[in-house]
Amino acid sequence: MAQALPIRALAARVLLSVENGQSLNQCLPPALNQLAPEQRPQLQALCYGSCRWFHRLDGELHHRLNKPLRKSDRVVHHLMLVALFQLRFSEQATYAVLNETVEACRALSKPHLTGLVNGVLRAAEREGAPELEAISSRFSHPDWMVEKLRHNWPDDWQAILAANNLQAPMTLRVNALRFDRDQYLKLLDEAGIGAKATRFARHGIQLEQPVPVDRLPWFDDGAVSVQDEAAQLCTQLLDLQAGQRVLDACAAPGGKTCAILEACNGLAEVVAIDESAERLPRVQENLDRLDLHATLTEADAADTASWWNGERFDRILLDVPCSATGVIRRHPDIKLLRRESDIVPLAGIQLGLLQAMWEILQPGGRLVYATCSVFPQENHRIIQRFLKQQDTATLVPISADWGRDMTTGRQLLPDPDSHDGFFYAVLEKPRT
Repeated sequence: MAQALPIRALAARVLLSVENGQSLNQCLPPALNQLAPEQRPQLQALCYGSCRWFHRLDGELHHRLNKPLRKSDRVVHHLMLVALFQLRFSEQATYAVLNETVEACRALSKPHLTGLVNGVLRAAEREGAPELEAISSRFSHPDWMVEKLRHNWPDDWQAILAANNLQAPMTLRVNALRFDRDQYLKLLDEAGIGAKATRFARHGIQLEQPVPVDRLPWFDDGAVSVQDEAAQLCTQLLDLQAGQRVLDACAAPGGKTCAILEACNGLAEVVAIDESAERLPRVQENLDRLDLHATLTEADAADTASWWNGERFDRILLDVPCSATGVIRRHPDIKLLRRESDIVPLAGIQLGLLQAMWEILQPGGRLVYATCSVFPQENHRIIQRFLKQQDTATLVPISADWGRDMTTGRQLLPDPDSHDGFFYAVLEKPRT
């Protein structure tokens, strides 16, 4: 396969796209496709690592530059960030980082900046990482996010930030229709893959080290799926019973849809809705691999008039669009993409979805509200607002040994050795 650009140059272009508003999920795959398969993990590591430490690296680079680069040369700024990431957080040989970054600068058609790039990186190697006072640099998060976390979680904010800067463990959900957890742990042991049972999720297994999914026993035959432990807890809260109609609103990429079907054999129907035409095929791929069936619908779940057939649901999982601040360690580009101004509009969407789903819930039915956020504005405060509007709704206390009781729900904060940050609340509709 012909390589259009060196790996560092590709990484710089990916970072520039993220800065301009594209997620890594959007802009990284086209860059990966320009490389041979054996080179792709390196590019992915450079992009994810540079996003994870972006604010610290950016602080250092501003410290070293006399003046910002012109907008037309912005890609070289990102090229130097990639090189700084390697100098500070990788075991790459220093001479290779310096020499190959200069060559990448030429490949990006910026030969006039090779002297600057060489000088900045040699100074960075010689002087080591500087002590930076800016809060965003010290914690490698945007200022607004640090301040919001400090306000919301005065005793935990530094632990949350530290957890966000770590790589998340790889966690599996065993398909209970095929294996029990102990059986699959034995298969992993026989395959030489270190693993342990998760503490809270009944079918969860956490690996000692991430592995490609093709190394997992029986993966292609639907034995397991990759899913964080916190996300797996939704099926335990839904209290699924045979014969129920279940709705997974905002379903893509389908991990929870599949978990619902695995958790209870004999459900009458599972309907999975998502408004993204691009993401729904991923739901079908997951269903096909696991040999499961659900009714997929492309629609805005809140616009029930456009898709609902009038038959109410016994169970609804509402995993709402959110700031995703509980999964930053898996998606470090969130630090660059999310803005403080996003939170209020998101809260409006979340409350609107909750109100719409309540209308199509069967009397006697149960709704589980979920986010992968750590901001109370999107979590227990949404439930408080909803309960003030819906005086017939009953809040079901979550009796669990995980997370923190927030009175109107339960909050998991990201755990360096375990689960992501997640929020759950359980509501029931009284029988008429």
